[in-house]
Amino acid sequence: MLHTVPAFDRLGEENAFAVLARATALAAQGEDIVNLGIGQPDFKTPAHIVEAAIKALRDGHHGYTPATGLLATREAVVRRTLSTTGIEVSPENVMILPGGKPTMYAAIIMFGEPGAEILYPDPGFPIYRSMIEFTGAKPVPVPIREENGFAFSADETLSLISPQTRLLILNSPANPTGGVTPHAEIEKLVKGLQAHPHVAILSDEIYDVMTYDGETHCSLLQFPEIRERLIVLNGWSKTWAMTGWRMGWSIWPNTPDSSHLYDKVRKLAVNCWSCVNAPAQFAGIAAIDGPQDEVDKMMQAFDRRRKVVVEGLNGLPGVSCITPKGAFYAFPNVSGTRWKAKKLASALLEEAGVALIGGPDFGILGEGYIRLSYANSEENILRAIDRIGNFLRNN
Repeated sequence: MLHTVPAFDRLGEENAFAVLARATALAAQGEDIVNLGIGQPDFKTPAHIVEAAIKALRDGHHGYTPATGLLATREAVVRRTLSTTGIEVSPENVMILPGGKPTMYAAIIMFGEPGAEILYPDPGFPIYRSMIEFTGAKPVPVPIREENGFAFSADETLSLISPQTRLLILNSPANPTGGVTPHAEIEKLVKGLQAHPHVAILSDEIYDVMTYDGETHCSLLQFPEIRERLIVLNGWSKTWAMTGWRMGWSIWPNTPDSSHLYDKVRKLAVNCWSCVNAPAQFAGIAAIDGPQDEVDKMMQAFDRRRKVVVEGLNGLPGVSCITPKGAFYAFPNVSGTRWKAKKLASALLEEAGVALIGGPDFGILGEGYIRLSYANSEENILRAIDRIGNFLRNN
């Protein structure tokens, strides 16, 4: 028998992909499945972005690119960051990566080791905890509570920091809850972090443009007092419906005391993935610099669907759902159904043909909740709500 190192036994996974696989298998058997499980826009990548990649291929861009990304792509990220946050960053601190997860991977293995502690949101994106445990560091959950609008509490977060804390992971707008943390709460957190200069911050801002009801995204780049220890994660997947293109970017600290972090992630890229493919990077430039009409249409559609989802869920027996302020997820409370969340999600897939994700797949505090992605058509959302209602009334 082959023996692998123990760290690999600590790796978790993202159950949304397991649910997707099961839903696909059931559909292949002829079952009618409505998939509200996967966090993926149901829109096509805008045509001008696709054409930019095709042109890049035809123009001969078939070779390696720099490990940090093409300068033109990094400069496009600089322009986009300035337009969305008002903050000017250097292309020398921008890293182009094959998706958003490599930034999580790089930051967590950079600071995680036995004896260290890393704070992460719970419920939150499951890869945070998985990678923390992989490094041998202690995962310390930051509670994300419904009564707080699924925003993190600055006071509670700060109270969890210890001398062993190396990294704090933040996510707003958030997966799986759709919560958006108010600017005032973020300002309070940043002020408190000044008493903990040993703690690095990873801010996952992949859903930055996806806010509703007058909410606006507050990027941590706007706070110069933490800039020397801030890593910002972002990318193309959600905003431009480019999940399969595997395109992400991150912005790393820019001061002399912290600039070595960028070189560490550059070396990691050389060792792990070499570079991001060239045609996709040209598509990424076109996405940022081209027309944003399709993005606006997608967001308007998500907003309509969000309202349909919330109204429908609140009409179901034993279910309540606060209105999400960001991303494209609803996180309804199903504790009134008397079902355990994961068992309910499984039964709804197998017996009602609706794919959802049980809240415990996003953390210990996810029990009593399920996640629905409303990145699907209004027709399918209404069909799903109807099926869930019929199931709950008969079970």
